[in-house]
Amino acid sequence: MKVLVTGGAGFIGSHTVDKMIDKGWEVVVIDNLSSGLKANVHAKARLIVIDILDNKVLDIFSQEKFDAVLHLAAQTSVPYSIEHPDVDCQVNLLGLVNIMEACRKTGVKRVVFPSSAAVYGDADNIPITEDAELKPESFYGLSKCTSERYLALYRQIYQLEYVALRYANVYGERQGDGGEGGVVSIFTRKIAEDQPIHIFGDGGQTRDFIYVGDVAEANCQALAAPLSVANRVYNVSTQTQTSVNTLTDWLSKAAGKTVTPNYLPPREGDIYHSALSNQAAVTRLGWKPQIPLADGLRQTYHFLRKK
Repeated sequence: MKVLVTGGAGFIGSHTVDKMIDKGWEVVVIDNLSSGLKANVHAKARLIVIDILDNKVLDIFSQEKFDAVLHLAAQTSVPYSIEHPDVDCQVNLLGLVNIMEACRKTGVKRVVFPSSAAVYGDADNIPITEDAELKPESFYGLSKCTSERYLALYRQIYQLEYVALRYANVYGERQGDGGEGGVVSIFTRKIAEDQPIHIFGDGGQTRDFIYVGDVAEANCQALAAPLSVANRVYNVSTQTQTSVNTLTDWLSKAAGKTVTPNYLPPREGDIYHSALSNQAAVTRLGWKPQIPLADGLRQTYHFLRKK
């Protein structure tokens, strides 16, 4: 299988490319390197430096003839989307449409798209299932929610297959400080450098933290899954709530240090409780998370220490 990975030099993208190469797939990466790194891209993958908004993207599709696309390139910060809704819209929606147009014009069979827990907002029932009401509370969440509608319409009008994966809070090696799981990266770096940790709110807010290697495997399974399980949305999660206070304690243990956080006022757009049901992905995609949070945090911390 020949696959294009947009944003493949970034955090989740580079881990997924590694798995694709291990599976023997041919992989091309496009990335503008605004946050990704050339060093992250597997030596057997081919990197083309270009922005997803560039019209020349279509030329790449025409030349390469991809079987499938994993579209990871995005603006991923909730706070940034609140401050810059125009940029969030441009990258996440116009960027998606540019990629989808290139797909339909060149015969791509399937697109796998990373959606987000942010589409749900503050849900009444946890763990949240895929049929829950969508109530995004940030422009980032709104852009992901709207993107899912674009995917469904491209399927309806142009018969382009899709799988949308609503990620919980992804963490792991190579992560930057942005994105929904960026709290792990921020806290890990500050603990390693003996800097103070700041928690927005009381620390009781919970998230569903999932290791990047598990997410990368979900991406691969969504690309290769039979048509019978495509054209729908799946949560990719551990189905477990972990508070930010608990996360801080576990990172402190991984580092062997005592950490006393500073508490600041809550941020606009941040939801309080979140955990996603993963039963649909387990039963239909045949995927399930493998790495416990304590192990993943330990691996993440020691990776940063080595760097």
